[in-house]
Amino acid sequence: MSILPFRIEIPSSDVARLRDQLAAARWPVFSDSSAGFRGISDARLRALAARWQGFDWPAAEARLNSYPQFTTVIDGQTVHFLHVRSARDDAPALILTHGYPSSPAEFLGLLPLLDDFHLVVPSLPGYAFSTPLSSPGWTMTRTARAWVELMERLGYDRYGVHGGDIGAGVSGGVASLAPSHVTGVHVVADPMTAAATATFLPGMADRLDANDPVDKLILDRMEAFRREGSGYLAIQQSRPQTISYGLTDSPLFQLAWIAEKFDEWTRLPFDDDQLLTTVSLYWFTASGGTAAHTLYDQAHSMDWGGPVTVPQAFAVFGADETVRRLVPAPASARWTEFPAGGHFPAMEAPAELASDLRAFFGAL
Repeated sequence: MSILPFRIEIPSSDVARLRDQLAAARWPVFSDSSAGFRGISDARLRALAARWQGFDWPAAEARLNSYPQFTTVIDGQTVHFLHVRSARDDAPALILTHGYPSSPAEFLGLLPLLDDFHLVVPSLPGYAFSTPLSSPGWTMTRTARAWVELMERLGYDRYGVHGGDIGAGVSGGVASLAPSHVTGVHVVADPMTAAATATFLPGMADRLDANDPVDKLILDRMEAFRREGSGYLAIQQSRPQTISYGLTDSPLFQLAWIAEKFDEWTRLPFDDDQLLTTVSLYWFTASGGTAAHTLYDQAHSMDWGGPVTVPQAFAVFGADETVRRLVPAPASARWTEFPAGGHFPAMEAPAELASDLRAFFGAL
């Protein structure tokens, strides 16, 4: 039940070893980008690797350490979290949950904009400093159960939940498990993620009409994801242990694995140092493989949580007419649609996201 103060302190020897490994990396000889998209380009990865070699990790570490951090053990698992209290004692509490491939670092630009909330920002089990992974089976519902316990330990009787991607599933799970404690659920989405998720929903394709222009757009995106975009997920959902060896041993592989998704899934400019902070957290904690194992566990679980009865809000970035058709939201749900943005709105559009969070939870 104890909650322990935590401070990030990566040894300088680990930073030096990272730089040595990047300098000694073996690069593929064949690199042909003329025949369709085959992955992150050689030029882009070389530029990022060079930047990572000279990356000021101590500065990134100091920025992370400027926020109070703690660990506690729940259900046998070490859970790392930021706990940023507002100057207002009576401020509402809010959990922010990241997705894949991300970490609490995604919210660094958002936290100062939410200073009228008490913020709890955990690392998902198997990610960053919520490692090592204690056991198999860390699905979204099991994580949601841990978040309910975490908020109880912190003394919060009422709180809101927010997340995107995996964080959206966890947030819905928290609301389902503890409706008397959750004031509302705020979820972020984008058309690409929504279409990708739809490919895993049984019967979804059969419920869409190819003669309807909106449904046709969704079906085309689903097919494009299955054909061109799902490889990263397929290998992690089927062979997480095999890919763990590369993600743990090769910083170049870990960089390519995450940078490809940042580049592919963002629609607004972002600072490459933000990307390198996230990649560094995966690298120094060897959590690329454990994150893959949690994706495997969710893919092989039949537990996707129960119904959500508390107020719900959806913020769609890069919005078009497809997301509302895919998301099973109640008629009472609040919708906000932003014309630009992608998979990481806390990083891409923090001001817009903060405004929407304050509007939704302020009304509650």
